[in-house]
Amino acid sequence: MELSLAVVGAGPVGLALALQAARALPEARVTVFDARPAEADIGRDPRTLALSLGSVQELERLGVWDAIAPRSAAIRAVHVSQQQPALLAAAARLPQPELRLTAAECGVGQLGAVVAYGALVAPLQAAWLAAVAAEPQRLAARFGTPVAALKAVEGGIEVDAGIAERHDLAVVAEGGVFAGQPRKAFPQGVSADYRQTAWVGQVTLAGADPADAGTAYERFTPQGPAALLPLPPGGDGASRAALVWCVQADDDPVRALGDAQRLAVLGSVFHPRAGRVTAITPLKDFALGLNAERTLVDGRTVRIGNAAQTLHPVAGQGLNLGLRDAHALVAALRSAAGPDGDIDHALRRVEWQRAPDRWALIATTDFLARSFTWPLPGLASARGLGLAALQAVGPARRALARGMMFGWR
Repeated sequence: MELSLAVVGAGPVGLALALQAARALPEARVTVFDARPAEADIGRDPRTLALSLGSVQELERLGVWDAIAPRSAAIRAVHVSQQQPALLAAAARLPQPELRLTAAECGVGQLGAVVAYGALVAPLQAAWLAAVAAEPQRLAARFGTPVAALKAVEGGIEVDAGIAERHDLAVVAEGGVFAGQPRKAFPQGVSADYRQTAWVGQVTLAGADPADAGTAYERFTPQGPAALLPLPPGGDGASRAALVWCVQADDDPVRALGDAQRLAVLGSVFHPRAGRVTAITPLKDFALGLNAERTLVDGRTVRIGNAAQTLHPVAGQGLNLGLRDAHALVAALRSAAGPDGDIDHALRRVEWQRAPDRWALIATTDFLARSFTWPLPGLASARGLGLAALQAVGPARRALARGMMFGWR
């Protein structure tokens, strides 16, 4: 298929898509647009991302994982627990509800990995620039070139990037964060402001059991979920973790605190197995909400990653969902390759194929996020019972782990 493909956005999802398309569609012309200059030092971006095992395997197939792995930390277990509600005096004496998923139980070496945004994007960008240098006649990198608009034309899409360029298909992989996005309204999509804030940074830990190394901790608190994701040890060998601390925006207990006070409060947030938080970096805050397109496909425009769905971080699956979107799109286009290839049929296939995985994850994260704002008696106890039930039922526990690693199919 002699396809002309425009990829808008050179983040991890857009670059992964471009690399896959360049390999799987050897006759296609692929152009990547991004407002960021190519020489910008993206490798210093400290934001932290959780990759599922399926995403790690995709990066291995693209040949970039060897450059990412030394700056990543493997997730070998996930520990989810809930602070006991203090509605009853006896609550403090009850065991804390918890769920533990392990790579060993699932027969894999790791459930996923944690990596800084820059450590992920820099190798992907280097791989794309190398591909462009090897095949400049069909591959192009238009960094420092923002796309102002997309316009549907007969049999394709017009990309306005200073000049109008016609392509057969445009894939938008440039979503940004919830606070900066226009809201979706039915029937275009769904949107919800959770009135929650995520405070993110890094912490140093001490006193954890060495057997728990590589464990990601998630804690359900009355204010919202909080998570510690393992990071590579620091130069001093200290155990480090990325912190995601979600609280209610209208009654934010974190904003007015200094670093020392935040450090003291964190001592009561996480399960004792996580260890003791001994140091904390300055935190950055992000507004949390849901913004999801009804479908990935609109004519000859496809939206993937945060451009298609911006989710609450409670499940840590947003990036992984975007990478699965990219993989499914390239697979569908490849299946339509040939002189009689039907792009529109391939796009309809993507639309239906991706819907179960997308909406299962959207619905799950939306339910969990909203549940922290519902003033329903016994709701926290019900969540705790759910964790205990999953822990007790091995097949359900392993099914949940498989879903986290590879998506819901």
